[in-house]
Amino acid sequence: MKFTGFKNEDFNVFNIDGLDERMEALKLTIRPKLEALGQHFAPTLSTLTGEEMFFHVAKHARRTINPPKDTWVAIGNSNRGYKMLPHFQIGLWETHVFIWFAVIYESPIKEAFGEKLKLDINYIEEIIPEHFVWSGDHTKPGAIEHEKMNIGELSEMFERVMGVKKAEILCGLHLGKEKVLNMKAEDVISTIDDTFRKLLPLYQLAQQSSK
Repeated sequence: MKFTGFKNEDFNVFNIDGLDERMEALKLTIRPKLEALGQHFAPTLSTLTGEEMFFHVAKHARRTINPPKDTWVAIGNSNRGYKMLPHFQIGLWETHVFIWFAVIYESPIKEAFGEKLKLDINYIEEIIPEHFVWSGDHTKPGAIEHEKMNIGELSEMFERVMGVKKAEILCGLHLGKEKVLNMKAEDVISTIDDTFRKLLPLYQLAQQSSK
């Protein structure tokens, strides 16, 4: 399937009551688009990283009561899974699309990566675009703009990744719903591509942390 852009109905899925009802709508509307994005970007990221990359669309299989409030496709260097690995994500909440590089709490390199980030903090502050955002928890929709964080706040976030079991690091771009609805499919693709290229240095630092 070719990616055709995000529509109102994609975001409206998260207003549907009931686990089964929301999952059914999610599978019909959003999941095919995430599959298309995964198929498009896995080869691109394979070329950029020099590693074979595989995409995984969130299945939300463990949910028994609460319907998902967001969904995504993740791209990492294993066909078995992605949660323990540094990876890239494209997904959406009711309010926005997110494009992330992520090291989440399951990752065994989390502490080493936090240490690496702190050592290279001046480099990171310089290379991350001001309009990009950071998050320490992939289960929450909020994030803080890079331009609003000083060195001390970045350092504190990196230290938290090193010392707090559930702490995570996600960096990337949020695209508000209204903006995305006015973007052509090729513009969304281009924006994701540009974002991943700018996040590549973080992936490379994470890979160095795993050695």
